[in-house]
Amino acid sequence: MNSPLAQTATAAQVLLAQPRGFCAGVVRAIEIVERALELHGAPVYVYHEIVHNGHVVDRLRERGAVFVDTLDQVPARAVTVFSAHGVSLAVERQARARGLDVIDATCPLVSKVHLQAQRYARAGHTLIVIGHPGHEEVEGTMGRIDTPVFLVSDLADVRRLTLAPDTPLAYVTQTTLSLDDTRDIIAGLRQRFPAIVGPDTDDICYATQNRQTAVRELASQVELVLVVGARNSSNSMRLREVAAQQGVPAYLVQDESGIDPAWLAGVQRIGVSAGASTPEVLVQRVAQRLRALGASDVRQAPGLEEGIVFRLPVALLRRAA
Repeated sequence: MNSPLAQTATAAQVLLAQPRGFCAGVVRAIEIVERALELHGAPVYVYHEIVHNGHVVDRLRERGAVFVDTLDQVPARAVTVFSAHGVSLAVERQARARGLDVIDATCPLVSKVHLQAQRYARAGHTLIVIGHPGHEEVEGTMGRIDTPVFLVSDLADVRRLTLAPDTPLAYVTQTTLSLDDTRDIIAGLRQRFPAIVGPDTDDICYATQNRQTAVRELASQVELVLVVGARNSSNSMRLREVAAQQGVPAYLVQDESGIDPAWLAGVQRIGVSAGASTPEVLVQRVAQRLRALGASDVRQAPGLEEGIVFRLPVALLRRAA
């Protein structure tokens, strides 16, 4: 017999966004840690969370990965993996100085941003990074440049910039931002500094774009959206924001335990998506919880099927061979 709470979602239909969950960069980063553990045995040290998802981190920790916030926590010459978010030049230099055996799991699309930033700096441009302060990817990108770099997170930051109008400027963006917000910030920069150069919204990675497009479409068909992802996952938080901007209630849940049955009262169509660092098993557990609360039908919404795969680092493949 269903509890009174279970009645809240009775006969509701659940639509799963497509695409959702793991992107190619996340799959690659996790596989790098798993391969390193197979090749070298535990422990393998990982600088920062390999991706922003506690379930993924806990599973790798159980296999022998040790996650650290500073390289001082890593024994000299130990096998060390840099996370998918990338690192600064200072971190690379410290790793070399300590003789660490480094395997770089930086997402290739983040590495692309690093290269763009360095090219702009070499050409004499003062660099502006569009992103969120404190995020590992932003810190890594800003740390790839040896000249002054400015960070902007919104239009207010753009207005506060005190750069001379004739300063040669360029910008790059964090890969996991909202397309709409980034477009507005770029427009604000171009209005203040007409000669500024940069890649439009091309730095927003394909997975971020695809998931935001899918959530926007999903939100137009449902009365409630649940985004499965960690609270420190930038791309998951942006998915919730994109859904909310469509005028529907939207909540970020780390797993099925985060669902408040009261959200489902009177709701007949529920949408579910997941951030690029969220394993599919968590999406299925959320779907099971919704069924337990009375949902009668779970189906996948039509959408783009991603077939992108990133190669593992050549150095790691050589070790395996």
